[in-house]
Amino acid sequence: MTAQASEKLIYKGETLSLCSQPLGHFLEMAAIPWRFVAPSTALWRGYVGTWCVEGDRLYLAKLGGWVKEHELADRKQVGLDALFPDYPDGVFAHWFTGELRCPRGALVEYVHGGFLSTYEEDLFLRVQRGIVLDERVIRNGIAIPAAPEGYSLAAMTIVGKGN
Repeated sequence: MTAQASEKLIYKGETLSLCSQPLGHFLEMAAIPWRFVAPSTALWRGYVGTWCVEGDRLYLAKLGGWVKEHELADRKQVGLDALFPDYPDGVFAHWFTGELRCPRGALVEYVHGGFLSTYEEDLFLRVQRGIVLDERVIRNGIAIPAAPEGYSLAAMTIVGKGN
C-alpha cells in the first residue's frame, strides 16, 4: 500500500496534517448516488477535506474529491456542496466520534503505507459527535538532523480525465 495524502486540520491557529478520516463514517451511512474514486494510489479514499475546530466543535470546511456517477462515466471533480448542498461554506461534523491524529515535527520513520509513518510527535483529539472533548500529545522520538519536517508525500500524480 502507498502512503496516503493527508487531509488538513486547522486547530488553534495552526494548519496540521490530519491522518484520520472523519468523513468515512458519514459516507458509509449516507445514501449518495455516486461514489468517490481514487485519482491516484496516494489517495484511495478519493477526496481531501479541510477541517477546522471552532470553539470545541469540529467542522468540515472544504472538500475536493473525484467521483463517478456510474461505471461508464468519466471521473469529475466535486466540492463540499456535492455532499452538503445546504452547507457549501462548512458543516458541523456531528456524525464523527473517534480520535483525530495529527503528526507534528520531523520524520522519525517512513512507512510506505497508509498513515503509518512516525513523526516526532502526534497530537490526538478525542471527539464525540463532533465535539472535541480533549487533546493529548505523544512524543515518539527524535528525528535525525536532516529529516524532513511535517507530514508530506514525496509526490502524487493524478492521471486521467476530469482532472
